Amino acid sequence: MSGVGEAIQAKCLSFGDRIIKLNDYLLKKAANKQPTYKIVNGKRVYEKSVPVYLQAVSNLCNQLLRAGTSIGANNAEATSAISKADFKSKSYIALKEARESIYWIELLHRNGYLSDEQFDSIYADAEELVKVLTHRCKKIDEQLREDK
Repeated sequence: MSGVGEAIQAKCLSFGDRIIKLNDYLLKKAANKQPTYKIVNGKRVYEKSVPVYLQAVSNLCNQLLRAGTSIGANNAEATSAISKADFKSKSYIALKEARESIYWIELLHRNGYLSDEQFDSIYADAEELVKVLTHRCKKIDEQLREDK
């Protein structure tokens, strides 16, 4: 892997780490709002499925977790590509996942799950990844045009 590729992968991994920690934090925060059990015949019975009051934040977090961690996975695949076309494809998928992550971050913020400070911080990281990956994809396109 080149120095640039290693730097991009390091950013992807760092962002993935933040997404995992954010996911855990938001789910714990939401779970502490109400009990996750009900009383049946005088006994405490824990719910096996996601309680209704957690479904929205759980689904949003899951989408962000999937998109945010997929960026690094697709970037890693791009660095092991078998052709320039494969490299381009995986790089563009990583970029799309970064943009999707921004969408989920914005949605979490709009619905009050992220404070302004949390939003600004994680959004800045996601936006930086989008910029880096956009630059990479543009360079790939230029190189492929030159090869023709």
